[in-house]
Amino acid sequence: MPALPPAVSVIMPVLNEERHLRNSVRHILEQEYEGEMEVVIALGPSADRTDEIAAELVRETASHARAQVRTVPNPTGRTPAALNAAIKASRHPVVVRVDGHGMLSPDYIATAVRLLEETGAQNVGGIMHAEGENDWENAVAAAMTSKIGVGNAAFHTGGAAGPAETVYLGVFRREALERLGGYNEEFIRAQDWELNFRIRESGGAIWFSPELRVQYRPRPSVRALAKQYKEYGRWRHVVARFHSGSINLRYLAPPTAVCAIAAGLVVGALLTPWGLVVPGGYLAAIVAGSVPAGKGLPAKARLRIPVALATMHMSWGYGFLTSPKSLARKVIASRRPAAGPAGGAGSAAEVEAEA
Repeated sequence: MPALPPAVSVIMPVLNEERHLRNSVRHILEQEYEGEMEVVIALGPSADRTDEIAAELVRETASHARAQVRTVPNPTGRTPAALNAAIKASRHPVVVRVDGHGMLSPDYIATAVRLLEETGAQNVGGIMHAEGENDWENAVAAAMTSKIGVGNAAFHTGGAAGPAETVYLGVFRREALERLGGYNEEFIRAQDWELNFRIRESGGAIWFSPELRVQYRPRPSVRALAKQYKEYGRWRHVVARFHSGSINLRYLAPPTAVCAIAAGLVVGALLTPWGLVVPGGYLAAIVAGSVPAGKGLPAKARLRIPVALATMHMSWGYGFLTSPKSLARKVIASRRPAAGPAGGAGSAAEVEAEA
């Protein structure tokens, strides 16, 4: 009789996810995987029915022999603290990260466990398959999966399997997480990129495969998308200051565009209309780029793609440019020897950001 595959712990940081949590957990429990599973949900201080839904899931799976749902508290509401709390409460040798609004493809866990074995990687991941439920979300999904929106990031746009800088979410060997002290809790955003950087710096491999797909629900409004991407840019700059040499040209494109457009508008308004060539050129570029990105979408969704692209670019660039050095200094000063996944890498930074 063949041996069963390794047992798997699925960890979920959750805050205000009443809209998607039940469906996300259903996609986990229905995985085509023969090994034992557990789902550990780290509950932040939600203002909706998230806690109630999580309690229902715990009761409904209490008698399941193969996969049960448990919860742990995350009083801070911050993602890296939630992840570390869930890692500490879990027990299996393979750790799968899933967000409360992420839907795994049916063979995701089985494929990821196979790839861990085949590649020897410490973390494997795949494509963040953005998919909306209305015209705006479909526009954001198209922007997030186009090269004009996110550059050459394979986990957004796809590509060949192979070593990568980072991947979406991730399926880890527990030993790697414990050896590195889990997630750095100072990184309110960009905690995945920062952890993957440390894995690579310690000699481990990160492996991307297009076989792995997670369905992702985009932010439901322009304001929410702008906030999300502003925080992405802000914290990516902190990563760059925390880990020297971790930046590349792709990450410098949005802040460069923000500076160029702002300069063009000022010159155009005060000196010469020729200054408007830069912002005009940018506008023309995103409109042209939205045409292939919106192929197959309804007209109302296609018309919103340039708005989504501009929101992503400008918000990310603005966040990067305005990221305070004091925040990076606070993160750097907090570094101390790892104390296991429960301790992370320091106390939470005193900033207000969505978990």
